[in-house]
Amino acid sequence: MIKILFICHGNICRSPMAEYVMRDLINREGRAGEFYVESAATSREEIGNPVYPPAKKILGMHGIRCDGHAARQITRKDYDEFDYIIGMEQFNVKNMKRIFGEDTSGKISLLRDYTDKPGDIADPWYSGDFETTYEQVLEGCKGLYAAIQ
Repeated sequence: MIKILFICHGNICRSPMAEYVMRDLINREGRAGEFYVESAATSREEIGNPVYPPAKKILGMHGIRCDGHAARQITRKDYDEFDYIIGMEQFNVKNMKRIFGEDTSGKISLLRDYTDKPGDIADPWYSGDFETTYEQVLEGCKGLYAAIQ
C-alpha cells in the first residue's frame, strides 16, 4: 500500500483539499485499495476543526466530499509510517523538518514539485482565492499520481 501524507500549516484548507482531491483521483482510477491518503498540520492551532467552509465549498463545487475531517498535527511517527510527505509551501517543509528531523529517506517534497510550475501552493486563508488553490492542488495531485505510477 502506498501511503501519502499532505501537510500545511493548520490542516483546514490546503492539505485537506489535497487529501480529498487525491482520494478522488485514486477512486476514479479504481485503485482506492492500493493507497492510503491523509493530511495533517505542522501547527496545533486548528486541531479537531473541520475543513474550512470556503475550502469545503470549492471541493463540493467539484463534486468532492470532505465530511468527517478533523485537523491534526504531525508527529515524529508519521515520518516512519508514510511513503510520501507532501508540503504545500517551503514554510511547511521547514516546520516538518523541525518535527521529523532531517529527511534521511527523501520522503519530503512540495506538491508543486510534481508540476511544471514548482513552488508554493497559494494560501487561500490570506488570498481568499480558493479556486486558484484548488487548481494548483489538482495539478499537483495529478502530477504526484503520475510520478507514483
